[in-house]
Amino acid sequence: MIFKSLKISKWAANNRRKTILVLVAIALLAGISLYRYAGAPVNPALAAGTVDIPKGAGFFRITQILHEAGFVRNRPFFWSLAVAKGKTMQIRAGEYEFTGAMSPLEILAKLVRGEIKDYKVLLPEDLTVSEVAKRLLEDKLVNEKEFMDLAADRDFLASLGIEADSIEGYLYPNTYRFDRSMTTREVVRIIVRHFWKEITPEMSERAQALGLSLNEWVTLASIIGKESGNGEEKPLISAVFHNRLKRGMKLQSDPTAVYHLERAGTPVKTVLRSHLLQDTPHNTYRISGLPPSPIANPGLDSLRAALYPARVGYLYFVSTNEGTHHFSSSLEEHNRAVAKYQINKQKK
Repeated sequence: MIFKSLKISKWAANNRRKTILVLVAIALLAGISLYRYAGAPVNPALAAGTVDIPKGAGFFRITQILHEAGFVRNRPFFWSLAVAKGKTMQIRAGEYEFTGAMSPLEILAKLVRGEIKDYKVLLPEDLTVSEVAKRLLEDKLVNEKEFMDLAADRDFLASLGIEADSIEGYLYPNTYRFDRSMTTREVVRIIVRHFWKEITPEMSERAQALGLSLNEWVTLASIIGKESGNGEEKPLISAVFHNRLKRGMKLQSDPTAVYHLERAGTPVKTVLRSHLLQDTPHNTYRISGLPPSPIANPGLDSLRAALYPARVGYLYFVSTNEGTHHFSSSLEEHNRAVAKYQINKQKK
């Protein structure tokens, strides 16, 4: 019996050793396979593509999304790789751009670093709120309805430091980078934050010295910007409007007459006489003084020009059709300039 028991023990020990060796071999092969998998391209023939990882998605759902897009071909290995790296809970939501030449390790690292695809958005000077919305919608960076609702939400505007009925005038022109993980509120806050970065205490004090509230200052700057894109002559245009305001003359600015159309998303290339007769809140051919709010989103040169008009006595200006304007101090001189640059041009 003792001999038989020893024989059984020896057999069991041999089996355990064999089992351990098999398990070690399996683990070694799995490790080698995982190592090769981690560093090999997922699919060299697969072109670049984007993958959107939604907020709140769990790791298995994320892997499924990557699998459906063709960037994870072996899900168990990808799970094992993420577990081995301790990264299953460190993936940030957002839109990512991958290529088939990338390895699973590179894809996982990009997800963990949160290298979300961003979009470069140029907002030129003097766009209206509607035009800014269109620029952002081109890359699906905002919800249009929410954007326009926020643009007139008094509580939201107050949280941005804007004491007005609209965000018009405060969407600062600049080049921005946004990503689709941002909410519409976040995008708007970023743009308005740039406005406040440009407004210095000295500029605010200058506006007060001129008797202009913040809203009036931005409104005047927006009209100057819409009248001319020529930075050198903006102080001259500013002087015309300041001089007119002092004399109680109507500003008679063409862009104000069509603002109601542009705000509704209908750009106007040529201002007609019928536009000048429209009885709208911003039409300075019908109202006295400044409009109730800005008509566009001015840049820094327009904001400065509104504060520092040129020291000239001009009261009128007319386009020369060459990107500049002719300025006049009297109506007679102005009428001659209109005849020269506008009426005669139309006859040709």
